[in-house]
Amino acid sequence: MVRITALMDNIRSENKALTAEHGLSYLVEWEERSILFDCGAGAAPLQNARRLGRRLHGLDAVVLSHSHYDHAAGYRDLIEAGLGSRLLYTGPHFFEAKYACEGVRYTDLSAGFGEGFLAGHGIVHQVVDGMSEIAPGAFLVGGFARTHAFETIPARFVRRTPSGFVPDDFADEICLAFTAGDGLAVLVGCSHPGILNMVEQVHTVLGKPVRAVFGGTHLAEADAGRIDATVQGLRQLGLRTLGLGHCSGEAAECAIRAAGASGCHLAVGDCVFL
Repeated sequence: MVRITALMDNIRSENKALTAEHGLSYLVEWEERSILFDCGAGAAPLQNARRLGRRLHGLDAVVLSHSHYDHAAGYRDLIEAGLGSRLLYTGPHFFEAKYACEGVRYTDLSAGFGEGFLAGHGIVHQVVDGMSEIAPGAFLVGGFARTHAFETIPARFVRRTPSGFVPDDFADEICLAFTAGDGLAVLVGCSHPGILNMVEQVHTVLGKPVRAVFGGTHLAEADAGRIDATVQGLRQLGLRTLGLGHCSGEAAECAIRAAGASGCHLAVGDCVFL
């Protein structure tokens, strides 16, 4: 049985002893294995884990879905606290500087640490570009094809390169998939490449239907047409359970329930068992 515990989400659960803030972090535990998927924006996920009695020492691996601060900046706190794992998985181009642009103003959204930090703490950094099996029945998938034209990325997200600022295509984004029942369950961070693009590629490379998705889908800013097309597309791909959180938005959660899919919001401290 797989247990997924939300150590960070934007929303508080019924457990009012926990801290909620803008970000995402999931602890995945099964058999004798444990993987931390995303680390939130700071030290709060560590405090939440302690209050929940979940161990973050001696993890098998840490996976960072992409390098935005609300998913990756808490990694520094994790490692400096002597927790986590000596093994880190990211997608390619993880350390490129990322910004949100509004007119002449740029806000740095990067993780806040570089390769020097990893070297100084003896971290083994593995880059996933495609598909990689990181444990029996657990896979990381990246390099998503952009097949659905309506799954666009907001223009404000940019990367700084030696030749200047360019639109961020989120080539660094990866997701975690693992075997669950007759198909796969997938954890996503923000789904910047498009949740349909991501789910379709997971299905293609692993050859199994995706039955459940948990995490952020970045639909909070989407219009009703995109939300409906996304929900219908996921249902057609065989999705049974969609646990939205973080950047997904209330409208998307309502659309899932209206479509007849099993849905939930994984707030801080909530967990699911598969």
